[in-house]
Amino acid sequence: MKMFGDSVTQLCETLERKTLSQILFRRKKEDVLDQPDAKKLARVLNLFDLTSLGVGSTLGVGVYVLAGIVAKTLAGPATVLSFVLAAFASAISGLCYSEFAARVPRAGSAYVYSYVGVGEFIAFVIGLNLILEYVIGTASVAKALSNYIDALFGYPMKTCMTYIFPMNVSFLAGYPDLLSFSLVVLLSFLLSWGVRESAMINNVFTIVNLLTVGTVVVSGLFKINFHNWSISKQDIPASANGGEGGFMPFGWAGVTMGAAKCFYGFIGFDSIATTGEEAKNPKRDIPLAIILSLIIITFAYCCTSSVLTLMWPYYDQDIDAPFPYVYDQLGWTSMKIIVSSGAIFAMFASLLASMFSMPRILMTMAEDGLMFSLFSDIHPTLKTPVKATLLSGLFAGIITMFLNLDQLMNMMSIGTLLAYTIVCVCVLLLRYRNNSDGDEFVKNQGNDEPETGGFVNTVERYLNLSNIDNCNKETERVATTLAVLYVCTSALFSFATVQQECVVTIHQWCDESDSNATVFQPGCVVNTNNTNNTTTPFEKECVGNDIAMYTSVILAIGLVLLMYLLSRQPQSKKKLSFKVPLVPLIPCISILMNVYLMMKLDLNTWIRFSIWMIMGLFVYVFYGMSHSVEGLKRKGEPKMSPSSSVELKTSPSSSAEPVYEYYTTYL
Repeated sequence: MKMFGDSVTQLCETLERKTLSQILFRRKKEDVLDQPDAKKLARVLNLFDLTSLGVGSTLGVGVYVLAGIVAKTLAGPATVLSFVLAAFASAISGLCYSEFAARVPRAGSAYVYSYVGVGEFIAFVIGLNLILEYVIGTASVAKALSNYIDALFGYPMKTCMTYIFPMNVSFLAGYPDLLSFSLVVLLSFLLSWGVRESAMINNVFTIVNLLTVGTVVVSGLFKINFHNWSISKQDIPASANGGEGGFMPFGWAGVTMGAAKCFYGFIGFDSIATTGEEAKNPKRDIPLAIILSLIIITFAYCCTSSVLTLMWPYYDQDIDAPFPYVYDQLGWTSMKIIVSSGAIFAMFASLLASMFSMPRILMTMAEDGLMFSLFSDIHPTLKTPVKATLLSGLFAGIITMFLNLDQLMNMMSIGTLLAYTIVCVCVLLLRYRNNSDGDEFVKNQGNDEPETGGFVNTVERYLNLSNIDNCNKETERVATTLAVLYVCTSALFSFATVQQECVVTIHQWCDESDSNATVFQPGCVVNTNNTNNTTTPFEKECVGNDIAMYTSVILAIGLVLLMYLLSRQPQSKKKLSFKVPLVPLIPCISILMNVYLMMKLDLNTWIRFSIWMIMGLFVYVFYGMSHSVEGLKRKGEPKMSPSSSVELKTSPSSSAEPVYEYYTTYL
């Protein structure tokens, strides 16, 4: 209670000195982040290590499971197009990540990027989402890896633990998965041992993973049958959900829904951006590694999904283990063992990459004072965040041991999509920022009055009829307003578009002999009308929404207009080693695609996500807001004239340590 009371007291004192908007939107300066620090992490990762990390973190569960799910239930043979669309959305976000990596060579991924571009509160929200992404990602991969190992030996662990320790709770797993817990804890100690050693192991796992993918593709070439891409509806069994047959049996609606599902397969490449303090040449290697990893991942997904649907009909795929099932049908037992073994190595690499990123997000947030300080401790000998690694690994291990993760998988997507959206918004804000006065615009935003008024002058400013080439306060204010309006309009457009989509859903009839059919046969339909024909799947029709369609058209016109107005504003002349081309087009397209995919997620996902965010907000309000390093720095700054303030910011320092000692004297 005393600690809680102290936190409330510090919060009240902070609010007395600063307005709420000044606290929530205080930004970290890029130049401060670029200073060397002798106590930072060891810079040992080269371009190959970073690319291997991105491929290993992404090319795991998705390549061995996701293709079968999408092919059977959503897109059919057109799964390859779903992967291409998902890759396009990820690549655009990857370009934005690359520009930020060139700006901010620090660990923290989208958290640091949004801290620089938007403000502290948004940065905390994004950091919280990334923690959620990596925790659930670690737990889900560990669970899949445990199931794969158990399946190879005939499910001895599942049989034994279900008999000894059954857990008959709807939102928990059927039994405590000790194997997945042990794997997470073991890898936590491995990551605490050292970055160089864990990177070498990750490289080995990634190479084995790529060799396994190559084996799948080459072996599949001997069994491909192009007839499987043109199966007619008459040839599909009545009991199968085969749609209309052909290459796109579920139409373009199925392809786009499959793309939303395939997006999960590209989650993880952003882990490269968390290595800014451990990369040898972060400004050059991180952007290249992101682009190279996305190219390798997309090529691998397209090849494996094509081979899978060419070897065996899409409607008869196994959604849990598609490749072992197909090899069983083809009589290739030895190939099944080889691919299953390779899949284990692949998921080890994915698990290692997820766990690699999670403690570094915590460490960076703790260094900024937004998370508890113990997460920022770096071991003097190992040069790794040992406490953050072990505690986050223990948390993820408990989740993967006790929880049923099926309902939590969508939360990975919503957190990641929101992080990608904020990164793209940050690109827009930084490109149109007035660099001449740094962060002064934020300080004076509430006090500055528009220099001109009236409708004509407003049109002149937003269309930039004066053809201003250099950014200033006024153009930055206009660009910020347009960017915010674009994000809001994108959300409304995506919501309206989702409402007007009309897709016929097909369900199987439930087994009437099973009283728990709706529990063990999710998605089935109970025969309440005593329909005799239960061999033909039940088709649920839907009705289109004309109002939503007209609203979407109007909002689409608004989006194009806002993009045009943004393109008329002058951009920053700051030189970077990498810049996103075609700004504002590419960031705006990425924002729209990410928001649209978020709107495709179900209501329960939004509810669970809201609960997680409320828990995080308590941490920020009662701890982060009063312990923020950026806030403590500004609290200690004396009142100065603008010229003296600039002199303080640009004064040289030999290292980052004296800077912190300077501010400590005011505290």
